[in-house]
Amino acid sequence: MAELKFNKKGRLLFTKEMKKEYTILCPMMLPIHFSLFVDVFRNCGYKVELLTNDGPSIVQEGLKYVHNDTCYPALLVIGQFIDALHSGKYDLDRTALIITQTGGGCRASNYIHLLRKALHKAGMDQVPVISLNLSGLESNPGFSINLSIIRKMVAAIAYGDALMALSNQVRPYEKEEGAADRLVKRWTDDLSAQFRRGKGLGLKEEKENLLAIARDFAAIPVEKKPKIKVGIVGEIYVKYAPFANNHLEEFLASQDCEVNVPGLMNFVLFKVDNRMEDIKLYGGSHAKFAVVRMLFDYLTKMQNIFTEAIASQPCFEVPATYEHVKKLVKGVIGYGNKMGEGWLLTAEMLELAEAGYENIVCAQPFGCLPNHIVGKGMIHRIKAENERANIVPIDYDPSATKVNQENRIKLMLAVARENLEKKQTEKKA
Repeated sequence: MAELKFNKKGRLLFTKEMKKEYTILCPMMLPIHFSLFVDVFRNCGYKVELLTNDGPSIVQEGLKYVHNDTCYPALLVIGQFIDALHSGKYDLDRTALIITQTGGGCRASNYIHLLRKALHKAGMDQVPVISLNLSGLESNPGFSINLSIIRKMVAAIAYGDALMALSNQVRPYEKEEGAADRLVKRWTDDLSAQFRRGKGLGLKEEKENLLAIARDFAAIPVEKKPKIKVGIVGEIYVKYAPFANNHLEEFLASQDCEVNVPGLMNFVLFKVDNRMEDIKLYGGSHAKFAVVRMLFDYLTKMQNIFTEAIASQPCFEVPATYEHVKKLVKGVIGYGNKMGEGWLLTAEMLELAEAGYENIVCAQPFGCLPNHIVGKGMIHRIKAENERANIVPIDYDPSATKVNQENRIKLMLAVARENLEKKQTEKKA
């Protein structure tokens, strides 16, 4: 067993010795993306495992070790970690946890401290917690982020967005059930193998892969029928994590809907763009601005390749670029509104309505005040901009029942079904 070491403030460190023998547990959010992320870290010598534990025990563990006034995503992330550690599956003397830390105004920056308090309360002080950040908030001798890892992570975001967008457009219409999911699995395995060989990372290779992915999905036999198109927006964790939104995508599929979930790349570009805006507004290092600008331009190039690849197959709806999404919200909400999902959440609703996914579920977790302002608080203004917008805000918290959530969504779908039938009647006429 590796010797436990602490920094000057008494924080348990993840050491170089731990890297060799410790299993690092990663919480679940985006199944496709995070599967690729985990492989990136495994290829860099870390023994990372993506958590897949689900069910009410996660909420119960969260309520037991986190104050119930804490935001719902924090309760779930910490609950999933504690539930996994209590499962008996892991050697607690050789297990570490990893969690993102942005450093922004969102309370997500403090999850790591709440997690350590929960571990202490649960009697698991020997489990080190690794901060995954690019801001120098915390460091560990046995864990570091370099350009190679960043490059692979960015590529994984582009590939994950493509696989998620294309599978969502094909799955509702596929003639052979499960064809889209099998193709996602095949490409996820293929991309992970490419990463291991140092392939699939350059812009040229990315373009070739994405064009091939688009061709493969376009080749899946489908039977197009009129379906209700539904977009999902909200706080990033509850928007994406299946167990956080009570498997919302599966429920919508059971209601014969086509689902559109905006990708992760726009959120990453939004966060990078905010760094440049801060320097413009409040001053800062010109060198830092130049570095951030280079990253923003690189991410934009990758996104452009991604959208061009999907556009190569006319049968698909092309996801909007960050530039277009940002333009949509001009005059509707200020660009200075950037806590949490900020103006991007409002912009995503406008973009979905514009693209024909005017029926929208806005996932609102308990305790996320910025999300309520830019989500539920902007619905009236969005409807003024686009009268077709049919938006339902759904609250997610420990006391909210799945039945009530689904009943509220069914009311939105009833209106959507009427609108769809009206459109079909007008087309026939």
